[in-house]
Amino acid sequence: MKAATKIKKIIRERCLVLDGATGTELQRRGMPTGVCPETWCIDNPLVISGIHEDYRKAGADVIYTCTFGANRVKLAQYGRSDVESINRELALLTRRAVGPGVLVAGDIGPMGRFVEPFGDVLFDEAMDIFREQIRGLVAGGVDLLVIETMMDIQEARAALLAARETTDIFTMVTMTFEAGERTLNGTEPAAALVTLQSLGADAAGCNCSTGPAEMVGLASAMNPFRAVPLVAKPNAGMPQLQSDGSAVFTMTPEEFAGYGKSFVENGVGLLGGCCGTTPDHIVALKKALNDATPPVCPRTRPAALSSCRKAVVIDRGGPLMIVGERINPTGKPSLQEELRSGRTDLISRMGREQERHGADLLDVNVGVPGIDQKKAMANAVKALSVASSLPLVIDASDPDVIETGLRLYPGRALINSISGETSRMERLLGLARRYGAMFILLPLTEGGVPETADERKSIVRNIYREARRHGFSKNDFVVDGLVMTVSSNPAAPAETLKTVEWASHRFRCATLLGLSNVSFGLPERPWLNAAFLAMAQSGGLTMAIADPAGEELMNIKAAGDVLDGRDTDAERYCRRFAGLSGIAKKQTDAPSTLPERIHRAVMEGSRDEIVSLLERSVADGNDPQKLLSESLIPAITDVGDCYEKKELFLPQLIAAAETMKRGVAYLEPLIKKDDSSADGASGTIVMA
Repeated sequence: MKAATKIKKIIRERCLVLDGATGTELQRRGMPTGVCPETWCIDNPLVISGIHEDYRKAGADVIYTCTFGANRVKLAQYGRSDVESINRELALLTRRAVGPGVLVAGDIGPMGRFVEPFGDVLFDEAMDIFREQIRGLVAGGVDLLVIETMMDIQEARAALLAARETTDIFTMVTMTFEAGERTLNGTEPAAALVTLQSLGADAAGCNCSTGPAEMVGLASAMNPFRAVPLVAKPNAGMPQLQSDGSAVFTMTPEEFAGYGKSFVENGVGLLGGCCGTTPDHIVALKKALNDATPPVCPRTRPAALSSCRKAVVIDRGGPLMIVGERINPTGKPSLQEELRSGRTDLISRMGREQERHGADLLDVNVGVPGIDQKKAMANAVKALSVASSLPLVIDASDPDVIETGLRLYPGRALINSISGETSRMERLLGLARRYGAMFILLPLTEGGVPETADERKSIVRNIYREARRHGFSKNDFVVDGLVMTVSSNPAAPAETLKTVEWASHRFRCATLLGLSNVSFGLPERPWLNAAFLAMAQSGGLTMAIADPAGEELMNIKAAGDVLDGRDTDAERYCRRFAGLSGIAKKQTDAPSTLPERIHRAVMEGSRDEIVSLLERSVADGNDPQKLLSESLIPAITDVGDCYEKKELFLPQLIAAAETMKRGVAYLEPLIKKDDSSADGASGTIVMA
């Protein structure tokens, strides 16, 4: 029996007990500070073998190799480059220590550097780094891989994709969360789970982070989105600082194990310990889980998308969702020019504005003739991943461009779209499976646009049959009703509405319309779009591609949600028209003066825009010193305040800091020039 099959069988029958801490145990057993743990263990095999053996005797089903930092980046800090051989040797050492009856997990930790778009490590470079480590672990005979203590969802994705492209063994991924139940980069637990399980993780969850009391809450947040077993490896409580400056974990084994059944009740099927836990903690945990019934996993993934920050459920019974349509260069000369120049400030601004106006998702299309669309899509995905918290809809006619976006996107995206054209369908279904994406099912074939609802139903069924062969369920796609222009075919809207009603109520899956096409060639188009939306809402429409700044349409949407029973107690409707959300009003807080726009540019991390704004401001006669002290410095201070309040997260903080750096670099020579011509002593500026 293959190890992956064996693991899945055990998890169905009982909870799988993982081992406890390695690092704190090594320190307790004599490993000095400042050494490379991996090479120290190779030089002192009896110590690490003793830890492994003690966890086996304690009842752990899975023992982790001591390879947490055995990647190219971390080993280079100790002058070592023999990554594969170190991982292989430590995997073999673990197997010798525990024997054949226990599962050995190849342990993969973070590099200590952030991956694009949040850091300077290229995504493919990160994958190469993890592949190298994985090859060594697989050569050493590990039964499964565990990617753990990840603070950056993009790094976790790189490691998981590297595993999936290198081996087919069981792979689990655990993130580490801060006190506010988000990772350092701002990812919430549900978003992490949706992203990782869709990308192919066999189990996912969290480790380190907190003690068991707090980690139960993290598991609870993940549980409603679970399609794979959850993993939890909490610390032995929170460390207590001693008078000599050392930190110790004081939670007893009995206290620790007391949370075991609470974890299981919240979907956790694999449970062990992290920092501060010992073999005694695992003994107690094993005993506590002896009669626990393992949680049952749903058969299908939930209909949910994710960004690097949050998860969004595609709820057929919930309020109608809006896919922001503005990031599309058709008819937008300014966006076309930005795409040609390789800049992304306008794309970021469009993303933020659509989010403020109430969009739930963002469609991203970079289809400008004559440009490198793969590069443009990569730039757009990176910019929007930092600028907005909304999941993305990757929209392109070229499958290679779609793959570029999916590979780099730090979440679960929606593909726009997969039709019944045979060659395109096969390629895109393969991409959706590889990268865990949902997709828009477009009832279209090589034979052209089907005019009737019955023809469209037949195509939907055919594509669905093919999608099932690739492992997809109805939760993994959204049916497009196919909107045609009423001015050229008065019967077209009725056929679209029939398709939506059938897909929503008979076929029972999510539905979508691209509204604007219905009114093409007619005057006062927003009214036609809004009226068509209202008709489609009554037929069960789930989402619409539209401009969320369109007040007529968004007001009709809000009213329709109430009348369809999708807005409980008319809460959203009342909030909108009471002005509490500001979504219904046209944006009134747009900065009007150049100094205000400079302040906003720093807040939003508009790196490509800041110098041109400062140049214009200086040309208008504004004093460089005042621009620094009255625009840049207050802006970066506000960024810090927002970061402390968890309104902004590390990626936004970094973008703002880089924008500030560029702004200061431009102003500094001008300020020095002014100082040199001034009488008396120059002042002193202190920046922290």
